Amino acid sequence: MPQQLDDFRLLGRSGLRISPLALGTMIYGSNQDWGPSDAETDKIFNRYVERGGNFIDTANYYEKGGSEQAVGKFVKDRRHQFVISTKYSLSMRWGDPNAGGNHRKNMVQSVEDSLRRMGTDYIDLFYLHVWDRRTPVEEILRAFDDLVRAGKILYVGLSDSPAWQASRMQAIAELRGWAPLIALQVPYNLTERSVERDLLPMALEMGMGVLPWSPLAGGVLSGKYDRKDLEPPAKDLAKLSTRKQINVASGRLSERTLGIAEVVKTVAKEMERTPSQVALAWTLLNPAVTCPVIGARTLSQLDDNLAALDIAFSDDQIAHLDAASRIELGFPHDFLNSEIMVSMFGGVKVALPGRSA
Repeated sequence: MPQQLDDFRLLGRSGLRISPLALGTMIYGSNQDWGPSDAETDKIFNRYVERGGNFIDTANYYEKGGSEQAVGKFVKDRRHQFVISTKYSLSMRWGDPNAGGNHRKNMVQSVEDSLRRMGTDYIDLFYLHVWDRRTPVEEILRAFDDLVRAGKILYVGLSDSPAWQASRMQAIAELRGWAPLIALQVPYNLTERSVERDLLPMALEMGMGVLPWSPLAGGVLSGKYDRKDLEPPAKDLAKLSTRKQINVASGRLSERTLGIAEVVKTVAKEMERTPSQVALAWTLLNPAVTCPVIGARTLSQLDDNLAALDIAFSDDQIAHLDAASRIELGFPHDFLNSEIMVSMFGGVKVALPGRSA
């Protein structure tokens, strides 16, 4: 059934209403060649709102604070209309040991800096950006809860963290009456399905809405690359100056991912749609996914992305995309999907919760 940006969804186990596509602003306020101009950024923001969108995603680290400043400029005088998410973890002051990481000191100073840059009194959704493998989870959760109680943040979430830690944190928060985690940001697209092993089912079970980042795999699934683009990446990371070079160096652009992109193009041609629309719409098929984060660089890209909400796949099209991108789930998942279940239930069919037998 076709959707609109103002067909709002609840985020995780909360009452927060958000649009089914979030506007990602990682390259806004950018000094890089791939970022939009200020004039184009205004057009993108305004079109997103005209279509009914209310959810804007940023982070303190994006463009060294420039992204948050661009968001703050746009929402000025109409702040309460929007749900704004931002993140902390990555260092904002090189060489300062407490200017990065997941600990309370960095969290608190990051919130204060983000509030100042965006010119707002509160942040709707505040994420831990990247797991640092050093800070005790109780410290993180209690600091989150203190900021919620102070009214500086309203909801909390995780990004780029292990499933077992996220699950553990949610259980601790529930048992201690601290602010629960309502959102999980992870990379999810047809070329990156490894999160289906544990992160997505964990989020669904534990009450976290999933917001996929890079749903187009850095543009690979838009169909704009081919095999001539598989040039060896520069060994010096400082010399990676284009999106294509970054995609090759990160593994997003490879023989395998180009093969998947070809299947996406085939399905798109059959549906008289664009590859980007097909790839975006596919992420919304997973019941754990609440809202992909789109990162349009131009107004035309935004319009194209928003049209993904109109797509309805046939069973054959879904099967075609799934076959091209399927991964092995590994143990214990493949084992638990094997014939062992016949022995488990003695040949009797027992439905999974929420499903028919």
